[in-house]
Amino acid sequence: MPRFQALPTDVVRALQTGGPDAHGHVPERKISDGAGTPCRHCLRDVPAGAEMLVLAFRPFPKLQPYAEAGPIFLCADPCERHEDDGAVPPVLQSAPDYLLKGYSAEDRIVYGTGRIVASEAMRDYAAEVLTREDVAYVHVRSARNNCYQARIDRG
Repeated sequence: MPRFQALPTDVVRALQTGGPDAHGHVPERKISDGAGTPCRHCLRDVPAGAEMLVLAFRPFPKLQPYAEAGPIFLCADPCERHEDDGAVPPVLQSAPDYLLKGYSAEDRIVYGTGRIVASEAMRDYAAEVLTREDVAYVHVRSARNNCYQARIDRG
């Protein structure tokens, strides 16, 4: 069964304590309105009135042509990392659909795997893509803005 993976806690804690983002900048601090601000660590919306970080993130280990960087949100205060419980995280059910893309072990897009998928079908489509030997993991991204949301690995 595919497993939804939030950002690693050590990476998030470095950003929460003022570490640089993917562009070398200190994350911006904003106040959440409580909707449409999914923290990529707890995989919940940052609560209304709470401080959040807005930063550039690159979910790849090194620079290369397919290593996209883009904006994400994080809770400004330490939060608990999401642990997959077999269900699609609620924050990933807030939009009608998402872009899923398979990536190789070399962190390259596996062409032919990218598809806009209804939120309730994400786990099934990820399971299908992960049956391919050339796919190491899947990214969940916003279908409208291409923002990184989470990673899906084999269970």
